Amino acid sequence: MKSIVLLLIIILLLVYSLARAMDSVESPKSCKQCGMDRPTFAQSRMLIVYSDGATVGLCRLHCAAEELQHAGDKQVSSLMVADYSTKELIDARTAIWVVGGKKKGVMTATAKWAFARTEDARKFVAENGGIVNSFDRAMNFATMEAMEQAAEERAVESELLRELR
Repeated sequence: MKSIVLLLIIILLLVYSLARAMDSVESPKSCKQCGMDRPTFAQSRMLIVYSDGATVGLCRLHCAAEELQHAGDKQVSSLMVADYSTKELIDARTAIWVVGGKKKGVMTATAKWAFARTEDARKFVAENGGIVNSFDRAMNFATMEAMEQAAEERAVESELLRELR
């Protein structure tokens, strides 16, 4: 009986913690680029604030790369990313990025995680692999990935159009 009560308490605490984490994610709830649920992927989410005050919520670095490619001349005043360890937003440009490793990324072949503290990034690498990188390198990986994906999508569309003719 005691073990059942203890198990129920642990489950309730986990559910409560998850609910609090979901409530703490800033708006919007879904990614502007792909529509994914940002609270579900709170550990990889990003927030772009433009100099005109407009904000864009995204689920991952890949979607941020796509957003910035389409932003034209809009000036970015703040580029924030969730710290993988705490899920708190930090400056993406000064974050310590880990690219790759065995921990599956969010809708990507090559995971990209941000950390506020070097120690946390190194611990993650020791446990999961990957390479510590700067923001610029991580963004380059994401941009190349986005460009490759767009090229693949265009090729599929062209093939479908040829088949329809």
